[in-house]
Amino acid sequence: MSSKPTTSDPELAHRLSRRGMLGVAAGATAAALVGAAAPTASAASATPAAADADSAAAGKGRGRPVLPPGRLGIQLYSLRDKVSSVGFAPVFAELEKYGYDEIEFAGYTQGSAGAITLAQLKRLARDHGLNPIGSHVGYYDNNNPNAYTFAQNLTKVLDDAEALGLKHIGTASGPFRYGTTVDAWKRAAEDFNTYGEAARKRGMKFYQHNHAEEFSFATDKPKVRLYDVLLAETDPDFVYLEMDIYWAFSAQFRFGKRADGTPAPFHPLDYVLKQPHRYPLFHVKDGIRDETTRDGYRMTDVGDGDIDYKKFLSKVTARTQHGKRYHHWQTEHDNPVESYAFARKSSEHLHSLRGRCGD
Repeated sequence: MSSKPTTSDPELAHRLSRRGMLGVAAGATAAALVGAAAPTASAASATPAAADADSAAAGKGRGRPVLPPGRLGIQLYSLRDKVSSVGFAPVFAELEKYGYDEIEFAGYTQGSAGAITLAQLKRLARDHGLNPIGSHVGYYDNNNPNAYTFAQNLTKVLDDAEALGLKHIGTASGPFRYGTTVDAWKRAAEDFNTYGEAARKRGMKFYQHNHAEEFSFATDKPKVRLYDVLLAETDPDFVYLEMDIYWAFSAQFRFGKRADGTPAPFHPLDYVLKQPHRYPLFHVKDGIRDETTRDGYRMTDVGDGDIDYKKFLSKVTARTQHGKRYHHWQTEHDNPVESYAFARKSSEHLHSLRGRCGD
């Protein structure tokens, strides 16, 4: 049911082992961190009949809420059409009605609604009971030295995040700045360490948000998963991860085999459970399983798809230490049919999830 793929890079294995020892995954071997003792793709998607019955009975209705109180957010990229047309104020008012606690920014402008200062934006969020928890900013732009990115304008990016009172500041750009080799990702990791150290000095956490491609394999060492290089080479005190759960499940489908066809299974949840402290943020987006598509899923509103969020949230929240809650759950849909409807339905679904007291 499970396998432990090993890496052919001894140095990477050593670093993975060291990184794991620095966190709650102390003592984990490098092989376990690389492969995460994952089930095969087919086994990972299968659920025992007993678990199915439990999910049907305890998934909604009575029982302990699976969603931690005060930790439901939304990535405002999902509502970019509304922000651009009517502005932040009406959007925040809707999110307050839908029961959201937090917001993650994808820019600080509001299109035709007019200019807004960071101080006004911070106050507006507070007035609607919304905690600005993070923001996505570009990693680099080689064609524009003045771009609003970490690489080109680190001080300005951090100044703005600090003005908004953010505790996290990150990027949804992949670490592909220097290429797809192991050394290229080591260079990108050095960049991230620099940004993370600068953010920490201001009381913030720098994070990287994945898409599926981060879980692909290095072109020079096809047995090494690039995401493992990122984990191994970034300092856990400076660099954190925001797992986009949908894209991680898509990656499980797309990159469950190496280029030569040999199995390389993993499960997104295993990465988190090995080092939960490194994943303060999550993107909660859903997908309908469809193996005829490139990604293996078709994106849909949270609750309308096949990703088991009762299980995912329960497993992650159960792993917190000493009752601490340090995870934040941001709903997202890249292209919702109707963005307000997506936000409302997703909140309703996640708030409805229930688990047994022992879960």
